[in-house]
Amino acid sequence: MLMANVASISTVKRTAAAPAKNAVASEQDRSSALAFLGSLAAEVSKGTVNLPSFPDVVMRIRKALAEPNVRLTEIVKIVGTEPRLAARLLQVANSAAFNPAGKHLIDLRTAITRLGHRPVQSAVMAFAVKQLRLAPALRSISKPLNVLWEQSISVAAISQVVARRTKVCPEEAFLTGLLHGIGRLYIMVRSAGKSELQFQGPAFLDMIAGWHPAIGKAVLENWGFDEAMCGALGDQGDYQRCGRSEPDLTDVLVVSVVLARVLRRPGPRSVQMDGIMDGINSFSRLHMSFQDCAQVLKHTEHQLGSLHAALGC
Repeated sequence: MLMANVASISTVKRTAAAPAKNAVASEQDRSSALAFLGSLAAEVSKGTVNLPSFPDVVMRIRKALAEPNVRLTEIVKIVGTEPRLAARLLQVANSAAFNPAGKHLIDLRTAITRLGHRPVQSAVMAFAVKQLRLAPALRSISKPLNVLWEQSISVAAISQVVARRTKVCPEEAFLTGLLHGIGRLYIMVRSAGKSELQFQGPAFLDMIAGWHPAIGKAVLENWGFDEAMCGALGDQGDYQRCGRSEPDLTDVLVVSVVLARVLRRPGPRSVQMDGIMDGINSFSRLHMSFQDCAQVLKHTEHQLGSLHAALGC
């Protein structure tokens, strides 16, 4: 399955290799960048995920949560080895987003129970990304990492709202949205410290757009995430997907990524006037009208503040 990611990446190579309209990159620079992206794709497809500065405790928690019969005591024990993470989970559990009744908790076990597995994973990933953003070795890409994280929170929030229109678990949709850009993050972190001209310019960023879904899918597969989440990341740019089955997690993510772009634009926003829904089958599969999209964006805007506070961003 992992090797299939390299094949899927190769299908976007021709379009991803094209330089941005306002950027002029030499053939040598583009060749070097493409070779670098290809090496990352081959690496993750072979089962190797090398993400410098990524906290080890995150993967230990992820592995434990993947076990169907994992005990709460084991999760508490792992979290307890990293006091900063333990404090973060307590903060999340006591935030307005997860504690509408205002009942303050000071016990880690109770906090984890209140959150549940998916929100715990979301909070743990938020902690991990924050550590990346603060890492001295990644200072050169701190700004684009911040931008990516802001986008990820927006996609996650929209995914949760859209999922409630379907049978997709809202918590699973939120986590999927939060991780939708993990391929971008992986590429950015691995390119840190390399030639700024080749690996930080508009032309390289344009290439990433074509490569990151398949790389992100492979990263999640290596980390043991379920098939639905991995598939959604890999197909988040498939605007022509169709079928007779009910709307699924991939449809939710496709729509959420598109709507997040609208959310980032200064108001007033108009999904209808922008033609943002044109040619994207997932909107019709979800039976979403222009008015529905507007309502989703309005609802998301209201909850973004509390989500930022909850996730410590």
